[in-house]
Amino acid sequence: MGKDSMEKLAGSCVAVFGVGGVGSHCIEALARGGVGRLVLIDNDTVSITNINRQSIAYHSTVGMYKTQVMKTRILDMNPQAEVFAFETFVLLDNIENLFEQIPCKVNYIIDAIDTVTAKLALAQYAIDHEIPFIASMGTGNKLHPELFEITDLSKTSVCPLCKVMRRELKKRGITSLKVLYSREEPLKPLETSTEVTSKRAVPGSVSFVPPVAGLLIAGEVIRELTGKN
Repeated sequence: MGKDSMEKLAGSCVAVFGVGGVGSHCIEALARGGVGRLVLIDNDTVSITNINRQSIAYHSTVGMYKTQVMKTRILDMNPQAEVFAFETFVLLDNIENLFEQIPCKVNYIIDAIDTVTAKLALAQYAIDHEIPFIASMGTGNKLHPELFEITDLSKTSVCPLCKVMRRELKKRGITSLKVLYSREEPLKPLETSTEVTSKRAVPGSVSFVPPVAGLLIAGEVIRELTGKN
């Protein structure tokens, strides 16, 4: 990467929304890659059902805030890192206030959350404030991480979440957005999850799909921050 690139990364601030299967592995790769300032946003605590795919999920961390577990891990990797953790849920009416609380200029926003309203709010904020942005689309109900790709939302197909995002962003006059997605047809889980996060069905997930999505996003962000894309 070179000394100049590493200095750029050390001085960069990346905000990651969602510290789950995609987000936790993405954050870890960013921290190990040299990003010096990380903002973690997630209001959830570690659940026993997270252990199969999230880097912060262990029996010893069940019940703890994901952001705090991740912060501890980052500082163990890089004691010089600055980590700002927010245990909150993103909504359109609180996003401005949230960013005002971040004590550094955000150079990149990563969306690793799974609720459409929050994803829309983040995309709108990033575009309005001209902050580089990438969003993870659906990683659940899939078994082939080698099919992930980074492209513009307008070029996506198959993915149900992409379809919804295209429709809703079009209503807001947004036709272009960088995303990570897969053309793999979603599978139907053979068993129903006991995890309760909302009224909707929880997608099936495996150990080797969401982490790959997180690593790919981290790579894209590091290349962009260092001008190596």
